[in-house]
Amino acid sequence: MQHGKPYFFVGIGGSGMMPLAMILAGQGASVAGSDRSLDSGRLPAKFDDLRAKGVALFPQDGSGISSAEQVVVASAAIEASVPDMVAAQRLGAQRMTRPQLLSALFNAAPLSIGVAGTSGKSTVTGMIGWILHACGRDPTVMNGAVMKNFASPDAPFASALVGQGDVFVSEVDESDGSIALYSPRIAVLNNVSLDHMPMDKLIELFGGFIAKAGTAVVNLDNAEGAALAMTLPAGRVTSFAIEGEADLVARNLAPTPFGIAFDLAERGGAVLRVTLQVPGRHNVANALAAIGAALAAGVSLVEAARAIEGFAGLKRRFELVGEGGGVAVIDDFGHNPDKIAATLDTLHAFPGRLLLLFQPHGYGPLKVMRSELVAMFADKLGADDLLVLPDPVYQGGTVSREVTSADIVADVAATGRQAMHVPAREAAAAHLVAQARPGDRIVVMGARDDTLSQLAADMVAQLRGAE
Repeated sequence: MQHGKPYFFVGIGGSGMMPLAMILAGQGASVAGSDRSLDSGRLPAKFDDLRAKGVALFPQDGSGISSAEQVVVASAAIEASVPDMVAAQRLGAQRMTRPQLLSALFNAAPLSIGVAGTSGKSTVTGMIGWILHACGRDPTVMNGAVMKNFASPDAPFASALVGQGDVFVSEVDESDGSIALYSPRIAVLNNVSLDHMPMDKLIELFGGFIAKAGTAVVNLDNAEGAALAMTLPAGRVTSFAIEGEADLVARNLAPTPFGIAFDLAERGGAVLRVTLQVPGRHNVANALAAIGAALAAGVSLVEAARAIEGFAGLKRRFELVGEGGGVAVIDDFGHNPDKIAATLDTLHAFPGRLLLLFQPHGYGPLKVMRSELVAMFADKLGADDLLVLPDPVYQGGTVSREVTSADIVADVAATGRQAMHVPAREAAAAHLVAQARPGDRIVVMGARDDTLSQLAADMVAQLRGAE
């Protein structure tokens, strides 16, 4: 795309906004922005990194929007009353949502690979990006998480990669319905499960997404995904499964605490042994999805299998932050029933009590997922495990608080599992540190709040201070 006009991002520090701003800046566009976190002095390193990339930053007081020529890009969390939006309205500046801008970039690419699904999108996007990069394809990658393979002291927030090749890889969000804006050449569908909206709406959105693609890479272990795959001509589907029948199959899984190995078989082909640096059965499924997409993009199976062994993972995806006093602290993005269950299953494959701090990512999701969350915790928590919920993350605006963390805790406790509501996050963390004993694993879980990583690091420091 040609970038004739300057862009101004309102909420530029967001996990979906920052990589998009990085890609535009990397393509030579003029980029500026504002953010509430910048104004309050939170996460200064993130904004230093943006400045280093040539992005001009302003207070969120309207002063950065000074011309009708600017294209104002706003995240979903920005209200019309924010001074920047008032200034944009007054000046008549063009406004775009984040998905409108991202989909325009994505659809303009010669080879677009879109990654959809309720869980695993960021990991699969990172895996595909790494395979294509390692195989010399020089892709552009838009991710919602920092990709460790591309992070460095000069690029600590590598949630985007700006390449010169023909491939644009992006995760695609269904939560706001904007998935309908994307027209992928290759579509990946990891799974379909309850998260932000009712199941019938999710099936409609995901079905429409894969129907547009020349090749759809679909998980047959997910019933809803398998049913959607049946709606497409067989020649347009690359299927994958664990221990099942599909185009790509993983068998003989051998887990370790922070990795997993498996046999990879392509239908009618030789078997390859693959060892991942990320743990859990769910990451085997993620790897199959990424390899399927790479094959559709012209990478050989052997090249893809060897490359994915070098994938180092993502920040906040089952990330070992550190250990102290014999207690490991893990930072994880788990925030819906499927993601949390996958992490708990991975951890329970090895001995040790689990102490969980789960910060819900909003009051709305708690209302939608209440029964499924409670059922999952009742099923997946061990008898000795402890779950602590602080209040949900809240970043301003008006919100209905019909279902709270206290409600979830009461429901989980009623099933016989150990659960506590500690409203203040720091107090919740301190309680878990005080309870921890050698051999325990503390897991910090939640989304939409980058400061959770600092909380996890602080817990490690507290544990080491007690040694």
